[in-house]
Amino acid sequence: MNEATPAPAPSLPALPDRLSVDPSSRFHNAAACEQDIRIRLNDKERFDVQEYCISEGWVKVPAGKTLDRKGKPLLITLKGKVEAFYR
Repeated sequence: MNEATPAPAPSLPALPDRLSVDPSSRFHNAAACEQDIRIRLNDKERFDVQEYCISEGWVKVPAGKTLDRKGKPLLITLKGKVEAFYR
């Protein structure tokens, strides 16, 4: 009898040094954003990160419900040790 071979695990794209979830940003990567990416800042996992840069050590998160004049969330920058990984 012929045994079914397991499907190969999908290859995940390498996480970029800098990534944004905003499609209008030049740092937006649709392939990477489709996956479940987790961000850890100073050894604490953050769930509200809109943009990150590992080499410069910062993340941008929304400042509450405040919006800018274009209707996008107003972002603040938090600095520290940034780690990005797939869940």
